[in-house]
Amino acid sequence: MQSSRANIWVQNGPKSDLNSIEAGWAADNFQRTGCYNLLCPGFVQIDTSLFLGQAYGIDLDHPMMIEQIALLLMGDVAKDLTSGTVGGAAQLIIGHPFDTIKVKLQSQSAPLPGQPPKYAGAMDAVKQTLAAEGPRGLYKGMGAPLATVAAFNAVLFTVRGQMEALLRSEPGAPLTVSQQVVCGAGAGVAVSFLACPTELIKCRLQAQSALADSASAGVAVKYGGPMDVARHVLRSEGGVRGLFKGLVPTLAREVPGNAVVFGVYEALKQYLAGGPDTSKLGGGSLIVAGGLAGASFWFSVYPTDVVKSVIQVDDYKNPKYNGSINAFRRILASEGVKGLYKGFGPAMARSVPANAACFLAYEVTRSSLG
Repeated sequence: MQSSRANIWVQNGPKSDLNSIEAGWAADNFQRTGCYNLLCPGFVQIDTSLFLGQAYGIDLDHPMMIEQIALLLMGDVAKDLTSGTVGGAAQLIIGHPFDTIKVKLQSQSAPLPGQPPKYAGAMDAVKQTLAAEGPRGLYKGMGAPLATVAAFNAVLFTVRGQMEALLRSEPGAPLTVSQQVVCGAGAGVAVSFLACPTELIKCRLQAQSALADSASAGVAVKYGGPMDVARHVLRSEGGVRGLFKGLVPTLAREVPGNAVVFGVYEALKQYLAGGPDTSKLGGGSLIVAGGLAGASFWFSVYPTDVVKSVIQVDDYKNPKYNGSINAFRRILASEGVKGLYKGFGPAMARSVPANAACFLAYEVTRSSLG
């Protein structure tokens, strides 16, 4: 019983020996190769792109086969969760102080005529933050992303992996750069719904010191921490819907941004490897590819991130902006193109080392887990 979809054949003997199947053949290949044919008295054909909700050609006399494949899928999710957690933690620890300065610069109000802005630039924001709040001030708002970094990166890399399985022309085939762009865009859609409430909480905490001295000081809210922000929004800003304020610009950032990131990352890996097989790349090459891929994210979507930040920190009762388009137009009218790139320096300074650390940590951890 042979099939044109064959990738791996296993002769297992009698049905009673099904439980003796070695899991090694799937440990490295199951998620990546897409489908398997197992030649035994009970024939099984599984396509991983259809497995969630659809498994076809399964001999129901072999319940252990279904159980083993389910366990393998769960194992891959656990590996993505672990690898994503390590990568995300590395990214957060290295990048959060830069992100804090970026948000402070983005969220400060335009100064009145003849008056200087609160922060003259990135270094001035660092100096004022250290003077007023100490080193801890650079890590303000870190609790919210730290609490969700595992889920965020697990969703990002798992959805990307499933998209890869769907787009492969044949089992085990490497994807083209354009296909990785599609995978990144799909992952961006998924993570937007987790990123939006997380970023809202983070931005509120990071920006409140800048807002306290602005014209909106009379309405600025002081938050005690991430949970305090969440409680305030749920109680006073429309419930759960309030946590998704800024979802449109978040989607407009994450979808094209991740499409560019994964496309550039794959293109650089293939360039450094001299071909589509990138499995032998060393840590230095992964650092270069990951760092430059991260930088490409901000080059492509930074104005969208500025709009997202000002929308999310805008006062609920007395809003300054009436939606994303209005925010974009008002920033452009009052501050020019320069206003759409407030905090760009810290963002770029953060993106290269933070994303280099994230991709390296993810790749090394994922490889070590099999």
